[in-house]
Amino acid sequence: MLERYFVRPDTVDRIRASWIGEPIERYVAGLTEQGYAARNVFRRVPILTRFGEFAREQGAQRWEDLPSHVQGFVDQWVQQRGGPRVSDQRRQTIIKEVRTPVEQLVRLVVSSFVGTKRQPAPAPFREMAPDFFTYLREERGLRAASLAHYAHHLRCFEAYLDRIELAEVRSLSPPVLAAFVADRSAGVCRTSLRDCCGVLRVFLRYLHRSGVLPTDLSPTVESPQVYRLSSVPRSITWEEVRRMLAAVDRRAALGKRDYAILLLLVTYGLRAREVAALTLDDIDWRRERLRIPERKAGHSTAFPLSTAVGEALVDYLRNGRPQTTDRHVFFRVVAPPAPLTYTAIGARASHYLHRAGITVARAGSHTLRHTCVQRLVDADFSLKVIGDYVGHRSPSSTEIYTKVAVETLRQVALGDGEEIL
Repeated sequence: MLERYFVRPDTVDRIRASWIGEPIERYVAGLTEQGYAARNVFRRVPILTRFGEFAREQGAQRWEDLPSHVQGFVDQWVQQRGGPRVSDQRRQTIIKEVRTPVEQLVRLVVSSFVGTKRQPAPAPFREMAPDFFTYLREERGLRAASLAHYAHHLRCFEAYLDRIELAEVRSLSPPVLAAFVADRSAGVCRTSLRDCCGVLRVFLRYLHRSGVLPTDLSPTVESPQVYRLSSVPRSITWEEVRRMLAAVDRRAALGKRDYAILLLLVTYGLRAREVAALTLDDIDWRRERLRIPERKAGHSTAFPLSTAVGEALVDYLRNGRPQTTDRHVFFRVVAPPAPLTYTAIGARASHYLHRAGITVARAGSHTLRHTCVQRLVDADFSLKVIGDYVGHRSPSSTEIYTKVAVETLRQVALGDGEEIL
């Protein structure tokens, strides 16, 4: 494998002669399998061979001794290449460039080594309520996304209790809960605050059921009033859609992927989760159909595959998608290849909206979903048809778009409205 990257035989011999030569060659093979560019191999192998020399000089005899020399090697590397005039930002970049390959190599030969790899955040209140998330998953049947939603709000609650130095959950009281809700309201919208209060009530009921709290405090948590149809969908004009699509550089793999994603969002009004979940099996090229399984409403939808969307998908699949056995459609463009998450899809939509100079509240994938619905409303489709098209769970979810049915509202304003009703 080393011969693939290093032409001179003496260079390959020198690497293999290192006492960690065999792990280095395995590491290079792993980089190749994961699709890393050759420049990454050229940059990382010299660092690893130098690390082997450093560890040997410090007395390392076995591979299991390597973890204790990682920090010393990183410090020496930064000292030799950093210098006093290097900015803090550049220094952090140097640390990352040397620490990453070294820790990856050590992790390859010492399975118990963790290093500075970011660890998943622990579940909130894991000592006081260790089985709470098991209860949510097994008894209430919540999905992983809902569990993450609960964890987010409960971490905020846990951090607040730490800040006010309330160590015992048994000491919770209505004033403390009211103070947390007031504190939380400063940084979130009314809908998010309502969701936070709902999570808190579920958690308090569980604590009472488990015997942690002597009384059920959930009724004392009051949610803010959120009125139905009180807001207006945040859509953009079709001219702005064209500007956004024109801002995509389709010459590179990144642009080919993002262009196809944006077309799916604005053409079919898909949610970011639905785009992220698309697989090659969901595209029926023979019948020109696009299947969206497991929608929020619990059903699946089959759309006609439009010419523009089909061409964009073909361009990405042929010229941008990495070679992988995974059946997902959209992948990261950097190594290692992994399916794109719904969060990344929302971020890409927001990126191109800002890049095109389009000002809209909370720019993201849902902006394009609202735009799709707005176009259907302008085309005078019924709300029932629109709701089925975008996969609304309930007809009430579509009612808010009556506020942007401008032509229909104009007819009501100019006449008696009886024909409309």
